[in-house]
Formats: sequence, structure tokens, C-alpha cells
Amino acid sequence: MSLIEFASLRQSHPVDMIEWVAAAREWAFERSGDDEIAVAVAGVWTDYSVSFSWLENIEALHLGCAFDLKIPAHRRSEVLRLLALINEKLLVGHFDLWQQEGAVMFRHALLLSGGAEPTSQQAERMLATALESCERFYQAFQFVVWADKMADDALACAIFETEGEA
Repeated sequence: MSLIEFASLRQSHPVDMIEWVAAAREWAFERSGDDEIAVAVAGVWTDYSVSFSWLENIEALHLGCAFDLKIPAHRRSEVLRLLALINEKLLVGHFDLWQQEGAVMFRHALLLSGGAEPTSQQAERMLATALESCERFYQAFQFVVWADKMADDALACAIFETEGEA
């Protein structure tokens, strides 16, 4: 059986599962085609635009999570240093800088080779991982862009965790 024959055995479209999860959580979403869906999610620090795309040629469900933060040209090199430091700490997914838009995006993909079907738990975990990562490091990006902090200092401030109660 060839790869093309396996792909045709898929029971449902992987983006359908994302639509089901978004509807169950009552999140605003827009299905722009069979292979794409955009979901709007409110976070603690900002609102997130999450897009899921089915990449048939590699049988992967791709997630892109963007937030409203435009990187000025004079801070791009420091943001790139911050991205490298953050990505070292991530086990799943990574942050990218889209040069043309000057925007930061978290990206991740779920491989579904051989006709595998995504579960609602996988969809939820993908989305949760993206949002947790964006929320965890959002302030570091703000420190670099708006407070002119160096990447090391911004990251140290953003991942500082308190213990106990005051």
C-alpha cells in the first residue's frame, strides 16, 4: 500500500477536531477552508490568534500562535537572541520571528503519518502548550522591545517565580 493510499484512509479531516474543540470551549473561530481554521483566545497578558493548518504533503497539523507585538527594526537582533534563549528551554514547539511582519509566533506541529487521527486530548494539549509558552514568555518580549532590556535580563525577569505568600 502506498503513502497516497494511506492518506485516503483517513476517517475525518484533522482540522475538524480543532473546530470541535473550539466550539466546545465556546471560542471564536473561523474556518477559512478545509485545511485551515483560525481561533481567537484571550490570554492573561494579551489576546492570541491561533491558526491550525493541515499540511497534507507531510501529514502534519501545524499550529501557529501569534500575538500583537510588532518588533521595531532596531530591536530585532536582541529579540532573535531572546528567541534562541527561550527555544533552549522549550521541549515542544518553538518561537520564530517573521521578518517581513516583524512579529513573533509560536509554532508546533503534530505528525499524523499513515492516516492517524488526532484526538481531542492532542488538540487541547497543542493549544495549551502554545498558550502556556506565549503567556510564560510574553513579558520577556515586552522587556526587550519596550524597555530596551538585553535578552538575558529580560528572560531572567520573565521566568522569575516567587515562593510563598506575602
